[in-house]
Amino acid sequence: MPSGRTHDAITFLLSVPATAIGYAATGNAVSAALVGAAFLFGGLMFGPDLDTVSRQYSRWSIFRFVWFPYRSFFSHRSRFSHGLIFGALIRVVYFLGIITLVAFLAAYAYAAYSKGRPPDLIEFTQFWGPAGDLTRRHLGDHSLPLAFAGLWLGAASHTLTDLAGSFIKTGRIAKFL
Repeated sequence: MPSGRTHDAITFLLSVPATAIGYAATGNAVSAALVGAAFLFGGLMFGPDLDTVSRQYSRWSIFRFVWFPYRSFFSHRSRFSHGLIFGALIRVVYFLGIITLVAFLAAYAYAAYSKGRPPDLIEFTQFWGPAGDLTRRHLGDHSLPLAFAGLWLGAASHTLTDLAGSFIKTGRIAKFL
């Protein structure tokens, strides 16, 4: 398997064509930049090695505790962490769930501190609608799918690099090509 440094270099190198493809697909520089930034984030911070103590995991610094349940639940290189289909999707759903939980706990703690009424679940979920509207207004209607595509491609580049490295290491390069 390639080292973390090799994965990082490949991520930086491939972010340029990912951004160019984003521009070719949308004709919009902001959308292209979103794809490129999401690709970098997907490859450097959001990749499949979050299930181990890795460079990606270490980059989360004081927030790496967020990934501890993920690391405990998924075994390394399983189809749920390194899989092309489910890997990035599971990490996005997991991360959005954690963000939602932390935001809800923060709102609840603030209400308790200020002696106000804590939000119920329905009120809290209504916050995400305007947040999505704000995102679409400033980044475009297709910003969320484009961001997911960039995240997925960044993580996929990691998985495909691992696959290529495994085939080269075992001498089965002809089967990979």
